[in-house]
Amino acid sequence: MNKIEHIGIAVKDLNASNTLFKKLLGTEHYKTEEVLSEGVRTSFFKSGPNKVELLAATDPESPIAKFLEKKGEGIHHIAFAVDDIEAEVSRLKAEGFTVLNETPKKGADNKLVVFLHPKSANGVLVELCQEIGE
Repeated sequence: MNKIEHIGIAVKDLNASNTLFKKLLGTEHYKTEEVLSEGVRTSFFKSGPNKVELLAATDPESPIAKFLEKKGEGIHHIAFAVDDIEAEVSRLKAEGFTVLNETPKKGADNKLVVFLHPKSANGVLVELCQEIGE
């Protein structure tokens, strides 16, 4: 794994949260994007070399909607950048981690993504991200 790619935060109201994080970080979000397959609308902020992804549900049955219902707003996942997502999935499976989606899928911000089950990572949902085209 190369670096922390971003931290994902589940929010109920994307517009209100964009205003809040603009005040917090002192900068506007630079991108919003809807990921239909996940039932989510995202908004990205940069803070120095780091990124924060806000996630709001667009479908009441989406993983984000279920997370918000169960846990409320807050940190949803931590994402790590990888060069070869398939090799990283194989390595982590061999290390005993539970992979939620073994086949990488298109996520937000031009990334292929795979998630690791929180039960295998001390309660943290881990996302692996590979830039599409790498």
